[in-house]
Amino acid sequence: MLRCAKNYRKPWVIFTTTSLIFLIGFIPVRLIFAQIQAPTPQAILALGGGLGREEFAASFAQQHPTLDIWVSSGQSRQIAKDIFQAANINRNRIHLDYRAIDTVTNFTSLVKEFGDRHIQHVYLITSDFHMRRAQAIAFFVFGSRGIITTPIPIPSNQPHETLWHVSRDIGRAILWIITGRTGASLHPQLGAAFPSSNL
Repeated sequence: MLRCAKNYRKPWVIFTTTSLIFLIGFIPVRLIFAQIQAPTPQAILALGGGLGREEFAASFAQQHPTLDIWVSSGQSRQIAKDIFQAANINRNRIHLDYRAIDTVTNFTSLVKEFGDRHIQHVYLITSDFHMRRAQAIAFFVFGSRGIITTPIPIPSNQPHETLWHVSRDIGRAILWIITGRTGASLHPQLGAAFPSSNL
């Protein structure tokens, strides 16, 4: 009986493993095409959660006046508005999105919007200690939809995040690719009433 159960599970394990390898292996191909089709970034994405990220994004946006800016779960709407207004950034360029509750959902909450807008290449702004994890997640979440990132790290004095944090969120990103879920639904802040909008 036990042998039959093992034999029954083996094809499912092989199928799942093969599908996962194919799926992950296909991401670099999509990113190569994205790089060819959009060699320069078409938008700016700043990840919230760190002091000074909006200020840096506003300064960076001044140097790239044709690009729209998305800020994912950063400082409050009024503070963000004041920062970008002080930098003379046109409010029509700014998109504040408060759906994300962590780094994985920074990407999963915006990937469809970028796809709908045919954005294939974005500048990715976050703190230098956070960039390795952000890029790893972006590789899977954005990469699975053919969106490439160009990292713009903000210098800090903080130590880089551990490989445990990186590998954990890679696992969550792969889970999202397979199931459409990140595991964030267990977080109490999910669904907080901060919809995506322009300033």
